Amino acid sequence: MSTPPESREEAIARLTRSASALEAATTSDKTADAVAQAVAGKAYRIVAELIGGVLVGLALGFVVDRFAGTTPWGLIGGVLFGFAVSIWMAWQTTKRLQAEADAAGVVPKSIPFDDEDDEER
Repeated sequence: MSTPPESREEAIARLTRSASALEAATTSDKTADAVAQAVAGKAYRIVAELIGGVLVGLALGFVVDRFAGTTPWGLIGGVLFGFAVSIWMAWQTTKRLQAEADAAGVVPKSIPFDDEDDEER
C-alpha cells in the first residue's frame, strides 16, 4: 500500500503550499506580538504622563515654596496644576490614538454589561 510517486511539479507545488501556510502562521504571530507591544507602549505613555505631570507640578511647587516662602501653598498649587496638566495631556493622547484607530478602520468590540456581579453583593 505505498503511495504512487508524485511528479516533481506536484512535489514543488505541495512544498510551496506548506511553506506559504507556515509563513502565514508565523507572520500573524509576529504581528500579534508587535500589536500587543505597541498597545502596551501607548498605555505606559499615558501612565507616564499622569505620573510625570503630578511630579513636575510637585517639583515646581516646591521651588516656589523655597524661594517665595509660601509653604505649603506652593506645593498644593503645584500638585493641583500638575494633576490638571497631566489629565489634559492624557486626554490629548487618547484623542490622538482614537483618531489613529479610526483612520486605520479599527472597530472597538462591544462589551455587554454584566449585572450579575452587582446582584451578588
